[in-house]
Amino acid sequence: MALSVLDLFSVGIGPSSSHTVGPMRAAKLFADGLKSDGHLSSTRRVQAELFGSLGATGRGHGSDKAVVLGFKGLDPETVDTSTADDQVAAAALDAELWVGGVHRVDFNWDEDVVLHRRKSLPAHPNGMTFRALNHSGAVLSERSFYSIGGGFVVDGDADASDRVVADATVLPYPFSTADELLEICSREGMSISDVMLANELTWRTEAELREKLLGLWAVMRECVDNGCAAEGILPGGLKVRRRAPSLFQTLTADTGVTDPLRAMEWVNLFALAVNEENAAGGRIVTAPTNGAAGIVPAVLHYYVKFVPGANDDGVVRFMLAAAAVGILFKINASISGAEVGCQGEVGSACSMAAAGLCEVLGGTPAQVENAAEVGIEHNLGLTCDPVGGLVQIPCIERNAIASVKAINAARLALHGDGSHKVSLDKAIKTMRETGADMKTKYKETSRGGLAVNVIEC
Repeated sequence: MALSVLDLFSVGIGPSSSHTVGPMRAAKLFADGLKSDGHLSSTRRVQAELFGSLGATGRGHGSDKAVVLGFKGLDPETVDTSTADDQVAAAALDAELWVGGVHRVDFNWDEDVVLHRRKSLPAHPNGMTFRALNHSGAVLSERSFYSIGGGFVVDGDADASDRVVADATVLPYPFSTADELLEICSREGMSISDVMLANELTWRTEAELREKLLGLWAVMRECVDNGCAAEGILPGGLKVRRRAPSLFQTLTADTGVTDPLRAMEWVNLFALAVNEENAAGGRIVTAPTNGAAGIVPAVLHYYVKFVPGANDDGVVRFMLAAAAVGILFKINASISGAEVGCQGEVGSACSMAAAGLCEVLGGTPAQVENAAEVGIEHNLGLTCDPVGGLVQIPCIERNAIASVKAINAARLALHGDGSHKVSLDKAIKTMRETGADMKTKYKETSRGGLAVNVIEC
């Protein structure tokens, strides 16, 4: 098994990687499979059933719309976010769907996309089943998929241990724990970003990797710009007002302010801008999920805006070091809020951002690991209880708070020598066990916590 930095960071559509990006990718895989298996021309109807957390909060997360877009052959990286809702509405209104963009079938929105609020598939809370029917109603093809967090999708024959998409690539410096990663760094005299870079060269040249990572950084910057410019109310019914535009106007107008915590205000802005764009279904970078997509960009913006000597090389090293930590969460625990609560999303993103910043501020591998551990240790037990099933409350503010926490974790680690009592590996293990103990109602079902104690309207 091998994971790339480009597995942890990818371009997608809001509001959720597991509930929007994953289902869209899965539905597209199903549509592509109909064509490759020779069933497309005989298909007269396609149906989708969403289970577990997808069924419980799928409406608010846009899972139903994502499936329709995936059936149409669209993918999260390139779908036109400005027309996505209109395309789904047209399919429902016209009672027809163009599977793969080329084959027309009858479509009934109420009957063909079903969300089961109390049923689950066995391997993961985010399960879905798709089927294609012929003119007589017989099943031509039926497949199940699991959206396991961060936009990752595995086939229905997966079991509960399949947390990653298999890749048998042999890496020069394989690691599955933080201790193994630190041992490689010590033995080879390499930084954490050096180790990641050497492994990445197995798949692509350094120039290609740099281009892709800086391309992701460009999408992050554009997302912040869009979030700072887009005023109004977020969709979904909670009537949450976008705050990034007014905060941006305040910060850019008050140029003479000498408040020593002014940088924190900017970090809050960067995170709010990203997550408001995500909540509105805009273009974002999963980092490593959509629900936590504001943290890495906010801390990266902090690095570029406030750290002397910041440059593109630092951005690349930041993302590589952050991804190394993300890989550890992915293979040893989970980045799915539906599986372990928000500690797996905001917690892992906070840990990743802390590691990335510590790396570019000159931290040793031990200090970087320490920063990552601090980032997750103080997010342990964080529940996922979105009000109204929407990625808005408490998700948007939570990204801002975690971004500041990541910066603090990195700075705290830099004042030490890297030695500490709780290792990153132990903290990740604790996060996994805490997630297993957590009641289902606190894991992206909107049946506990703030979701039941806050009036939605």
